[in-house]
This record gives sequence, C-alpha cells and structure tokens, in this order.
Amino acid sequence: MAQARPLNVTAREGSGSGAARKVRDALMVPGVIYGGKDAPQNVAMSVRDLDAAIQAGRFTSTLFEVNVAGKKSKVVPRDVQVHPVTDRPVHFDLFRIEEGSRVALYIPVRFINQETSPGLKRGGVLNVVRHEVELYCPSDNIPQEIIADLGTLDINDSLHISAFKLPEGVKPVIQSRDFTVATIVPPSTMAETEVKTAEADAAAAPAAGAAPAAAAAPAAGAKAPAAGAKAPAAAAAKAPAKK
Repeated sequence: MAQARPLNVTAREGSGSGAARKVRDALMVPGVIYGGKDAPQNVAMSVRDLDAAIQAGRFTSTLFEVNVAGKKSKVVPRDVQVHPVTDRPVHFDLFRIEEGSRVALYIPVRFINQETSPGLKRGGVLNVVRHEVELYCPSDNIPQEIIADLGTLDINDSLHISAFKLPEGVKPVIQSRDFTVATIVPPSTMAETEVKTAEADAAAAPAAGAAPAAAAAPAAGAKAPAAGAKAPAAAAAKAPAKK
C-alpha cells in the first residue's frame, strides 16, 4: 500500500484575489482543501515546498498527509494552476480523502522479468503503451505500483490489464475493454525483412496470374483462322456446280 507523504501546508485567512495576492507577495502559493464532509479550507504552501513536491513526479497521483492547525488529513492533489507567462504555480487544489471512500488515481506500472522474456531475448523491443493506469482505489488500500510480468511474452504478444493482479478492491477506471498496457514489437531489422518479403510476394502475385491469361490469348486467336478457312472452302465447292 502506498504510504502518505508529508506535505507542508498552513491555514490562511481570507479569500478572493486580494487575499491570494498577499499570500503570493510572501512567497507562498494559495490553495484549498475540499471534499469529504468537512467544509473547504483555505491553505497556503511555500513556493519552494510546492516546487519540490511537483519536481518529485506524479504530483497529482500521490497520496499526501497534511497537518493543518493540528488536524491531520490524507489528500490527493487535483490541480495546480500556473501563471500563463512565467509558468510558476499560482494556486493548487487538494482533495480530501476520508476513511472508507474510494478515489481514482493514476498508479505507475513497474515491469519485471525482462531478462526471461522470449521476445526480448530474441531482440524484440518493449513498447510501453501506458506508464500509468488509472484505478479506483479504496482509501485504505492504495497501491504504490502495479506489476507487469514480461516473463512469458514473445514478439507480437501484448500485456492487457486483465493480466495484472490488482490488490483487493482496486479496479481499473476503464471497464468497457481489456486495454493494452504494453507489447513486444519486432526489432527494426526483422520488421524491414518482413516488409521486403511482403512486397516481393505482392509483386510476384500479378506475374503468376498473368501466365494463364497470356496462354489463353493465342488459343482464343487460333480459332479465328480456322473459322475463316471454311468460307473459301465452301465457295470453292459451289463454283463448279453453277457451270
């Protein structure tokens, strides 16, 4: 299960653009915690702490724990607004997770057994379709990662979400299809060979089909003289009869 990481936020007073401007002047970023049964709460975080949390990666899919005025809560970042010119964070939203609730999160995929994969041993290339998978997770059983086992995959094999052993209560957000997470594709040299073979087969097919047509042409033409030859013969036989 994923461990909640600490996130340093403090309560802030006031709301609106004026109060938010004062927070930014103090090198802080205004934010809000919402969700659950409690009312939304205005908070703030230092620019340095927010930048560090974002640079750590997967900010909006990481489980954090905040302590605001002595009250601890588990939260997941839902949005970070940035300045259109400087790209600096100007506001953030944190979603409060209550015990017994479910939350949709993007969980990273970790690939194992590359060294025993028949396809990779033959020179195939791992094509990762999804580095993260969006899952519905219970608040008390959020996986840190899901495992993709490549041990039996050969070239042109695919790994679908149904092949994953998900923790209890965890389900993919996409339920309508068994979507692909990764595939083993042929190496470029093998792909080029297959293309050349297909092109050669395609070029040979019309040539093979043309042979019967060419043979049939003389046979059809040969009948014409034979039919025409009867006309002179008939004329020659009738001429003496008139005399």
